Amino acid sequence: MDTAALTATSSLPTARGMQANETRPHLQVALTSEEERHERSFITANSQPITLGSLGADYITPVFARDNEVCVSHNIFIGAVHDAVKEFYHGETVDEPLIRVSHIIKGRIPEAIHKKASELLPSDITEYYERSAFCINVPSIVQDVNGNPLNLTVVGVKSYGRDNLGGRLTPQKFSVAVGFQNTVCCNMCIFTDGYKEDIRALRGHEIYHATLALLNMFDMAKQISLLRNLGGLMLDERQFCQILGRMRLYGFLPAEMQRGIPQMLITDSQINNVARQYFRDDNFRAEDNGTISLWNFYNLITGATKNSYIDTFLQRSANSTETVMGIASALRDEDSGYKWFLG
Repeated sequence: MDTAALTATSSLPTARGMQANETRPHLQVALTSEEERHERSFITANSQPITLGSLGADYITPVFARDNEVCVSHNIFIGAVHDAVKEFYHGETVDEPLIRVSHIIKGRIPEAIHKKASELLPSDITEYYERSAFCINVPSIVQDVNGNPLNLTVVGVKSYGRDNLGGRLTPQKFSVAVGFQNTVCCNMCIFTDGYKEDIRALRGHEIYHATLALLNMFDMAKQISLLRNLGGLMLDERQFCQILGRMRLYGFLPAEMQRGIPQMLITDSQINNVARQYFRDDNFRAEDNGTISLWNFYNLITGATKNSYIDTFLQRSANSTETVMGIASALRDEDSGYKWFLG
C-alpha cells in the first residue's frame, strides 16, 4: 500500500491507500452474509462485519503525525495473527478471520480540502476504521464441555485510540487471546493466562512472533478442565440474586472497600441482561425451581459481555471468566476474595 501523506479533516493524519470506493463491494458481501446472524456474532455492540479484502483495498492507513511513518494497518495485524495460527496449528483446519469494525474516521485528499461537503466526489473521500476485532476459529480442535461443543479460537483487537498518532513512530498496542468459542451461542471463553493485552509492535512480523509465543504457552487441557467443573456447581435463586445484587453494588463501593475485592468490569446494562436471560435464554436459563449451574451462569455473563465496545471486549471477556472462576472457588469454600459476592 502506498504511504504518501494525506491532508485529512479528522484530527489524525493518514496515508493514502486505494481511493475510497463508493460501492464498497467487499463490504456489501460481508454485510449480506453476516448481518443475518448478528445475534450469533462473537461481538455485537456498535460494530459491523467486513472482509479482510475490503480492509486492505477500500480503506486508508493512518500515519504518525510527526514523521509521517505508516502505522501497522488492521489487515496487516489480522494477517500476521492468522499466519501464526496456521503455522502453530499446522495440519488443523483454520478458518478465515471473521472481522468486525467500528468508529469510522473520515478525511479528504489534499486536492479536495477546500471543496464543500456537497461537492465531494467518492474519490475525494478517505476513510479508515479506528477499531477492529476478529476471531479465527480452528474447528478441527473441538471439546465437549457440559454438552456444548467448544471450538478453539484466537481473537484479536486493535484500536488506534491506544496509540499516540500525534507524535513520532512508536510501538503500537495490540491485544490477542486464545481460548474457546461455544458453538451453541458463539460466546467466547477467554482466560487471563491465554490473553495478552499489550503486545507492542512496529511491524507485522513482531505480532506474528508474539502470537506464536502466546499459543505456545496456552494450556488447553487446564482450561477445559476448569470449564467442565463449572457444570457441577449450582446456584439457587437466592444465591443468583445475591451475586447480581453485589455486582450492581460493586461500582458504588467506597474506594477503600473496593480495593479489597477483585476487580469486576461487567457493566450495569450487562448485569441487567444476565437477569433478563436468567428467565428467557433458550440454552442457559434457570431451571423451573430457580437453580442454575455455574456453567449456564457463566454463559449468561459471556453472552452479555458480547455487547461491549471493541476496545473493551477482550478485557471484559477475560474478566468475566476470572469472576466466575472466583465465585466457583467461593462456592467450594476455598480461600477466595470473591466470597464477598456471595454475601
